[in-house]
Amino acid sequence: MAEICYFGGLVHYKSPSLPLSLHSLFRSKKPHYYNSTSLMAECLSSSTVEPPSLLVFSGGTGFNGVVEELKKLTTRVAHVLPVSDDGGSTAEIVRVLGGPAVGDIRSRCLRLSDESTSEALAVRRLLGHRLPIDAHQAKKDWYDIVEGNHSLWDGVSRPYSETIRAFLIYFQNEIHRRPNERFCFSNGSIGNFFFAGARIFFQSLDAAIFLFSRVSEIPCDSLVLPVISTNDRLTLGCELQDGTIIRGQNEISHPTTGTTQTVDKRHCSTSALPSKIKRVFYMSSEGNNLLHEVFPPVNPTVLEQLRSVDCIVYAMGSLFTSICPSLVLLGVGEIISSRSCRKVLLLNGSQDRETSRFTASCFVTAIADALNRTHGDTNIRLKNPPGYYINTLLVPKDGEIAVDLKQLSEQGIYDVRVVESVGDPKHGILFNPSSLINTLAGLVE
Repeated sequence: MAEICYFGGLVHYKSPSLPLSLHSLFRSKKPHYYNSTSLMAECLSSSTVEPPSLLVFSGGTGFNGVVEELKKLTTRVAHVLPVSDDGGSTAEIVRVLGGPAVGDIRSRCLRLSDESTSEALAVRRLLGHRLPIDAHQAKKDWYDIVEGNHSLWDGVSRPYSETIRAFLIYFQNEIHRRPNERFCFSNGSIGNFFFAGARIFFQSLDAAIFLFSRVSEIPCDSLVLPVISTNDRLTLGCELQDGTIIRGQNEISHPTTGTTQTVDKRHCSTSALPSKIKRVFYMSSEGNNLLHEVFPPVNPTVLEQLRSVDCIVYAMGSLFTSICPSLVLLGVGEIISSRSCRKVLLLNGSQDRETSRFTASCFVTAIADALNRTHGDTNIRLKNPPGYYINTLLVPKDGEIAVDLKQLSEQGIYDVRVVESVGDPKHGILFNPSSLINTLAGLVE
């Protein structure tokens, strides 16, 4: 158990050694990595007919609503997510402790987690919990959770609770090691704190994802992949058509006034961008020239999966801050353009700040430009037509985005299908999950 000491009114937690339940998993001094190919083969060795395999480019919100339905079709899915989000509780973690943003990854892991037992639901409830907005109450609740006294631990067995608490305590210790930074727990995500503690402990984002996947019992053939496997902070930037440079994902998609209130990207009250987005790119997070463009390498496992999956999906969501950050990296466009599989774009049902006045063909152009790196360094530019990257477009019925069929056909996209939708008072028109997955099933089976 953790040892609790008091210094000048501050609570200090002495990190326990890893619980016995983890010794077999982490007995090596090096982080425990897993090979996605061998793991998938092991999971499917007893099956005679393999379900289809997909790779989905998405953010942490837009595609979450259909993940449960997708599991009915297949769990052989590689979920590729960006690690450049600098909003919400992720921003506070990155500000104080550095490292990549884990919010989108945590969100997808929770959606994929097991719900078949009462304990699985208890673990999911704990890791999905957000602290109150009020800073004082948030800090009080956080200490109750770390000390194991909060009701969120009800239903979580000792092996699980020891494992999770070990990394929450480690996260707390890392905060205390930075006395000059005051950490704000308002609206903080317990899952994000657990993720950050594991990442810092192992000095590996991959190892943290592996641990989170095992704790939340994600299907063994489902992969949650950061598009960039790094232990460093990443900053997203964008260039507008008028030459304006905007630094930071939050500033691009939904700038806030510094409050801790949650933001709905599609219906936020922020002003429109002064000009359309021309491109997104990664910016230096260190040094004096913070506008300097950098070129981080893509996660090799993403490229490995792109070469072998049956279908590539560009999910609905924030086009320039959730999808394109995964597409602009070297190697991604090269592999996708070489594949002859289904390449499906799921069109948004509503406009947002990033895509105001966009038609369907504008979405296609943005994705093709990102994969071609059209507006970047001429030495690494590709010149593939849009049809090399997208060959099928799925459109939610009654959506706000105009479907300009003539322009789409000129881009080489002839397979356009309308899918049943549902209206959501907060998010507008969304794909009906079962209809969407049924349509995808018809494409890949």
